[in-house]
Amino acid sequence: MTPSAILESALYVDDLDAAEHFYGGVLGLPVIARVPGRHVFFRCGDGVLLLFVAEATKVPPAPGARFAVPPHGATGPGHLCFAATSAGIDAWRERLASAGVAVEAEIEWPRGGRSIYFRDPSGNSLEFAEPRIWGF
Repeated sequence: MTPSAILESALYVDDLDAAEHFYGGVLGLPVIARVPGRHVFFRCGDGVLLLFVAEATKVPPAPGARFAVPPHGATGPGHLCFAATSAGIDAWRERLASAGVAVEAEIEWPRGGRSIYFRDPSGNSLEFAEPRIWGF
């Protein structure tokens, strides 16, 4: 038995308002939930992108809490890759540039396909890549 897919991916951010503007406004992801000072969640294809303020998620849930999610969190920049076609990568490069977001690197991968790397306002490393870089 193996997992069939990744349903949620999490990154940790410093500023929820800046994160919401970046992921919602620049990347166009729709918000599906927000708790001020703690998290903002976005729909991304068939999955969910969870953005948390790490310090807020390290606090254990109160006894008898409705959603007793165990504490979690991370420090330092994380990484997330969004799938895109070759033409889509070109379009994303233009959209990022028009939003003032620098592309840090563009890589042609040995299996074929390419990707571009950039940062969110909290310094997380983000990527758009063709799925064929992994043979998909």
